[in-house]
Amino acid sequence: MAEIRNYTMNFGPQHPAAHGVLRIIMEMDGEVIERCDPHIGLLHRGTEKLAESKPYNQSIGYMDRLDYVSMMCNEHAYVMAIEQLLGVTPPIRAQYIRVLFDEITRILNHCMWLGAHALDIGAMTVFLYAFREREDLMDCYEAVSGARMHATYYRPGGVYRDLPDRMPQYARSERFNDARMKQRNADREGSLLDFIEAFTERFPGYVDEYETLLSDNRIWKQRTVDIGVVSPERAKALGFTGPMLRGSGVEWDLRKTRPYEAYDRIEFDIPVGTNGDSYDRYLVRVEEMRQANRIIRQCIDWLRENPGPVMIDDHKLAPPSREQMKGDMESLIHHFKLFTEGYCVPAGETYAAIEHPKGEFGIYLVSDGANKPFRVKIRAPGFAHLAALDEMSRGHMLADMVAIIGTQDIVFGEIDR
Repeated sequence: MAEIRNYTMNFGPQHPAAHGVLRIIMEMDGEVIERCDPHIGLLHRGTEKLAESKPYNQSIGYMDRLDYVSMMCNEHAYVMAIEQLLGVTPPIRAQYIRVLFDEITRILNHCMWLGAHALDIGAMTVFLYAFREREDLMDCYEAVSGARMHATYYRPGGVYRDLPDRMPQYARSERFNDARMKQRNADREGSLLDFIEAFTERFPGYVDEYETLLSDNRIWKQRTVDIGVVSPERAKALGFTGPMLRGSGVEWDLRKTRPYEAYDRIEFDIPVGTNGDSYDRYLVRVEEMRQANRIIRQCIDWLRENPGPVMIDDHKLAPPSREQMKGDMESLIHHFKLFTEGYCVPAGETYAAIEHPKGEFGIYLVSDGANKPFRVKIRAPGFAHLAALDEMSRGHMLADMVAIIGTQDIVFGEIDR
């Protein structure tokens, strides 16, 4: 008789679906997964401990680097936690700007997820399409903060600065004639809001293109339908949030159930799945892109009609303008103290959570009254999803592991922190 036994094998970290930092030890019965054990820690950077050794305002940039696909959303939860302890409410215009950029970030995240997930499963074209849209939205990041990825744009008390009146334009190039240059700069003639509005008019057509490529594609459906099924009860028990929970049919979205910033003044729908499989989670995220587009349009209309401050007028928390700082001794002292020592936050504890593109992203913050946090604990949505990998993949084939990792939309920056 031939010897029949299970094999233990490594999956990752070099596998493209494992993002270079996930190692899964799988017990295989031939081609079928019997059990799997995801090992985390290959990327561990001690973000929470680092944040406890620095003044509050110097850790905002660390948050960008957690889930490095949803940069401003990470900042948002941290900044909200500080504001709750300080008892500060940002100006209404700053709240709308935050909502605008949260939704831009949601589209950025889902475009990255869709392109990478499709590429892992074997569809190459979608990746190129999705990155075309990301390029435009990265320009929006750059226009407000100067950085294309790690923006550090949200601040306790508001945002770094108001939206620019002029969008940067492409410079003349030998590769393009005047007519082509005029075409490339067509949407850049006005303000940032004009540029974003032009994008929102194009974007629904782009989402239609993604759906044409994938939604009824028989290979895509063979790779995702009935793969990684999670029932609504199990999804809740496992701590799923975001599209992973809504894909299983649970209508839970912090923007509706625990509204923050300006979400209670904005109309949008929550897409919900029925089967709890990878295909449903794909449909939920695609519809989320459409709803994000709808929210962005409402924010643009409001921001056009309502100018105003974007930062609180308290120089103990917000720096004075450069002009004031150069000409007024009091402002110079405020500026110097703010960027060297920061500010002391009243003793207490708080938990601030937002509806991050991947689920509930929360910051538990404890202050002892000093200028540094006493304790920072990050509630990363991907951590709970990764913990369910074993349950989701049992009984599936080896190739389905790639689809299940893709449908979870995990980024290790937030899991290995």
